Amino acid sequence: MTLIDTDLVLSAPVNLRDLGGIAIDGGVLREGLAIRTDDLAYVTEQVADELIAGGLTAIIDLRSPLEVAVTGRGPLGEHPVAYHHLPLIADVGESMDRDKPALTHEAMGLMYQRMVDGAAPQLVIALNVIAYTPGAAAFHCAAGRDRTGVLAAMLLLALGAADDDIVTDYARTGDNMVAIMARTAPVMGAMWKALGFDADALGKTSSLLEGSMDVSMRSLLDTLRAQHGDPLTPLRAAGLSDATIARLRERALAA
Repeated sequence: MTLIDTDLVLSAPVNLRDLGGIAIDGGVLREGLAIRTDDLAYVTEQVADELIAGGLTAIIDLRSPLEVAVTGRGPLGEHPVAYHHLPLIADVGESMDRDKPALTHEAMGLMYQRMVDGAAPQLVIALNVIAYTPGAAAFHCAAGRDRTGVLAAMLLLALGAADDDIVTDYARTGDNMVAIMARTAPVMGAMWKALGFDADALGKTSSLLEGSMDVSMRSLLDTLRAQHGDPLTPLRAAGLSDATIARLRERALAA
């Protein structure tokens, strides 16, 4: 395991939102079921207390083992909340093309497709956690954009949300990208350096702050439907059951 030295400063999330309010099969997704967010590992103690008081009972950490090794669990690790580490990318370095690392909306869409195919078992476990935890489940990666966006999309598909509404939720992160990059810069910069990448060069070649984020998620959903008809087919093959989907829909609509 690569060791990374970085000065970790506790801070409030800048991309946290409850998925409540999105139209799903049978009605509207209630608040207090699923929260998507940027990194919870270094939130302030005040934020941790507020989340627990608000009903948080489970955390789903989608980061790689290396990222977890850098920041640990933070203040939330001191609370009686279930913790599930389900990395959607085992090695962030290997997920990048070292010769031509691309941080574009189109490249992200292709990465999302690989996540659904390669990490379907983790996504299935995450959906079961959300279905059966007695309170709210929060799921996060680093930025709360890509890996978090994929899990949010799978959850919303299971709940019967329309593709347009899934894309709209995903694209809401666009307004937070500047704040996300500022919050995660110390950790991500140190990690990229440890993995042999030039963080400054990656930033200069990135186009993630340009254009519409819709491209990435629309690409994923269109590809899944074109390949399988039912976009949940890869997850069903990995064990996603009708019972879990029914449980998710029941909990999502409960008063």
